[in-house]
Amino acid sequence: MILKTERKKILIVDDVPANINILWEIIKSDYEASVTTNGFDALEIAESDNPPDLILLDIMMPEIDGYEVCRRLKADERTRNIPVIFITAKTGEEDETKGLSLGAVDYITKPFSPAIVKARIKTHLEVKQHRDNLEELVRQRTEELIKVRDEEIQFLEMTTSLSFELNLVRLLAKIMDTTKELLAADRCTLFLFDEKKNELWSKVAQGLETSEIRFSSDIGIAGSVFTSGKTVNIPDAYNDNRFNPEVDKKTGYQTNSILCMPVKNKKGSIIGVTQVLNKKDGPFTDSDERRLRAFSAQASIALENAKLFEDVLNMKNYNESVLESMSNGMISLDAKKNIVKCNSASLRILRQNQEEQTTDSSARIHTIISKANPWILGKVDRVMETRRPDLSMDTDLILDDGSTVSINLTIVPLLNIQHELIGSLLVMEDITSEKRLKGTIARYMTQEVADRLMEEGEAVLGGRTQEATVMFSDIRSFTTISEKLGPQETVSLLNEYFTIMVDIIFNYKGTLDKYIGDAIMAVFGAPFSTGEDPDRAVKTAIDMLRALEQFNQQRKSHDHISIGIGINTDEVLSGNIGSMKRMDYTVIGDGVNLAARLEGANKVYGTNILMSEFTYRDLRSSYVCREVDMVRVKGRNEPVSVYQVLDYHDAASFPHRDDVLELFHKGLCCYRLREWRGGIEKFTRALGLNKNDPVSRLYLDRCRFFKENPPPDEWDGVWVMKTK
Repeated sequence: MILKTERKKILIVDDVPANINILWEIIKSDYEASVTTNGFDALEIAESDNPPDLILLDIMMPEIDGYEVCRRLKADERTRNIPVIFITAKTGEEDETKGLSLGAVDYITKPFSPAIVKARIKTHLEVKQHRDNLEELVRQRTEELIKVRDEEIQFLEMTTSLSFELNLVRLLAKIMDTTKELLAADRCTLFLFDEKKNELWSKVAQGLETSEIRFSSDIGIAGSVFTSGKTVNIPDAYNDNRFNPEVDKKTGYQTNSILCMPVKNKKGSIIGVTQVLNKKDGPFTDSDERRLRAFSAQASIALENAKLFEDVLNMKNYNESVLESMSNGMISLDAKKNIVKCNSASLRILRQNQEEQTTDSSARIHTIISKANPWILGKVDRVMETRRPDLSMDTDLILDDGSTVSINLTIVPLLNIQHELIGSLLVMEDITSEKRLKGTIARYMTQEVADRLMEEGEAVLGGRTQEATVMFSDIRSFTTISEKLGPQETVSLLNEYFTIMVDIIFNYKGTLDKYIGDAIMAVFGAPFSTGEDPDRAVKTAIDMLRALEQFNQQRKSHDHISIGIGINTDEVLSGNIGSMKRMDYTVIGDGVNLAARLEGANKVYGTNILMSEFTYRDLRSSYVCREVDMVRVKGRNEPVSVYQVLDYHDAASFPHRDDVLELFHKGLCCYRLREWRGGIEKFTRALGLNKNDPVSRLYLDRCRFFKENPPPDEWDGVWVMKTK
């Protein structure tokens, strides 16, 4: 038998008809109910295409008891997420432990209380709904990340393939084919600018041959884009007056959508135009524009490299002026691996005298290559044998004085116009990894921590779980302040403010994780714990408020700044997100999120510093604190006790502090015991001693509200924060 409602499905499993009838009567008005008296039938229903959302399961049944049914449900991937509430005459601690260990979420004892039955069913259905929503969100985010990753891999593979193509004609064809694939388009043409003739030109395939097309650089859509430097995205070509339909009539091709974009080199000069026609699944989007712009930037580098090497091959010698203009070191070798030319950058990288490029300097460089680093000549042999480029990333080069320099080394074969091998070219990029790494991390942490991090190496930078204290601080109403100050004064204000605050963080051995607009995220205990990280975080927050007061006094002619600070201690995942090439050391996890939520909660309570019970519990020193509330923040199911830190106040800013805190504590006890009159009396007296205590005023308002509008019986005193 089934009672249908609009919403959730409840399965009642009990071999006692009287129990079924009672439960049925309780829930039938709110849920779609189905019943069975047999545990095996319950398993079949749960595994069906229309499973229940919750199961009320009797423990004592013939053939198979409720414990075994629950165990099988939780062992099956298809049914493990269905909440199970046991039905029993009575429960002891041993029964509850056994049931919960099997995966049950609750017990309902006989005789049944309608209010309890409904409340527990509702609670566990809501929990299941939240869990299902979270799983769906994780699935969606995972799919999005996979899609982004696949697109990045595709983009990297495409751009990498361009970097090794030095033949201009083949490169043009590869860029056009790659662009079509990247944007799922029907056609693509890359027009390059001929500065001498003021024309745009391209190579177009015609059967087994290729022909060159040329036209003035100010004609048509491509000419308009080249002249203006602006991208043109036409979703319907025939409804745009810039399109000439006569072209389609001559060629027999139907043009639907057009995306035309300028191609710029690293100096920002326009060197050509990419024109893509007819995206296969509709008009070109903003995302297509971004991808084409990024790809064009990479293509422009490949094009310039191809042009450079074409000039070198056509001239049959090495263009010294071009080599000298390169920021990377370049060393050319002839077919016998003798050095022909070294540019100034190579002399700088190899620590040679850049004023004199003599035979002696070439000899010293040859010694560095052949004797101190013989592996280079081994790679040169391989490149000359295979006629394929070779790339060595982040490798150490030993210099003639015994020191080392970290470089990226590319070795490419040099061919003449007859495609005969005439030598090789070594391209060196000085990356000096240790200097860059140390300089980067020194901006986020103290020099002592940076030095230790360098000594510990990659093991510390890799992901690991550790306990740390996270602190968020944020300037209140910063948008309003910045609008009054204007951009220049706003930047000056932030620089001065951040300098003061970061110095305090470093003073207590904290790590600056990041700036988020006008907010600061700092970590105490990662990458290395001091053993007193919660205390250091709290002391930092106190000193920040005191320093802020002095900062405001110095800015008497301006609006005063107020900040909120949230602190939480928990296990977090710490590590270097990214790679050693670009370091971004950070921490992630629920503990970080809670600290951010507490920073925002200051706005609710009118406070400046809030910390979680986990930080409060681990403090070693004594501070002036009071428990503000028990809250359930967004994204966290379990309530957390929140404490306010008041040490930065003096007698003027918080008069009668001790008396107010004692009255507040008593008022809070009344509030949680639903003694609204007592709470009103205590909080009123507290405000009489300090009328500017926002927390007492908030609770006074709550008590007055609940006095007139009593909360439900299941109210537990926890305040639910619905905003981040």
